[in-house]
Amino acid sequence: MSHRARSALSAALIVLACLLTPLGALSAWALYGIGDAARYEATMAPLAADADVRDAIAAGVTDGIMREVHVRPRMQGPVNSFVRDAVRSFTQTEAYVTAWEAANTATHDAVMRALRDDSEGAVTVDLATVTERVKRRLTDDHMPLANRIPVEHTEVTVLGAEELVELRKGFHVLEVAAFWLPAASVVLTLAGILVAVCRRRAVLATGLGTALGAALLGAAIAVGRRLTLADLPPGVSPTAAGAVYDALTSTLRLACWLLLALGVTVAAGALLTGAYARHRQRTATATPAQAPVEGTTTQVRA
Repeated sequence: MSHRARSALSAALIVLACLLTPLGALSAWALYGIGDAARYEATMAPLAADADVRDAIAAGVTDGIMREVHVRPRMQGPVNSFVRDAVRSFTQTEAYVTAWEAANTATHDAVMRALRDDSEGAVTVDLATVTERVKRRLTDDHMPLANRIPVEHTEVTVLGAEELVELRKGFHVLEVAAFWLPAASVVLTLAGILVAVCRRRAVLATGLGTALGAALLGAAIAVGRRLTLADLPPGVSPTAAGAVYDALTSTLRLACWLLLALGVTVAAGALLTGAYARHRQRTATATPAQAPVEGTTTQVRA
């Protein structure tokens, strides 16, 4: 192959690898970060203590209670305030933390099971399983009257049938992309560097491309957050939704920073080694040129 053809092929391989790197990170995060039950629970657990999330839950529970309680119009304000304070106080107890963990676990299990199966219909969560877990936990902690908590079967729809079909298609794509995209990115990067005429320049381009891809992925996360908060249903707290979004994307944002640091480090290493090589070349060129002059001076003195 001519030098021009090798340079063009190397550039194409490196550009493709740099495009696949952020996509591979996104796919791996979606499948192994969100799809894994243990990691998901570890991500969502700290949100039980988040003030914005607690306030949002207190407001939602209070509204639900007030819809079932019929009081006189002049008493609605005091009753609403009393119920809200009571619910907000409950969100600071161990029972609330237990209920939060149980609800998140049950929801995640139901969604992932529906995505992996081919069953049709909406995804629902039976609150009886959540109540049973909370009741068992409180009973083990010897909380008074915990054994009298009623366990009722109440199904809550998490995903509609139409939404499930679209998510299932995307999930199957992620199962393939989460492994093959990072692997393809590594293979294309190595191939692009090996084919290049100047491998140091190819390494420099790879580092800069990786850093640029990481920066674009970070910008996409920020834009996704803004769009998500702008499209919230009525009654959903933007601050609470933002806290959940930030918690879920924390691993992805960390991956962006790692890719950015890796790309900058590789590019800087290529620049430094190139400068050192040029310095050694200039030194080696200058040394033979000085030798005849010294020899001539010695002969004249003799």
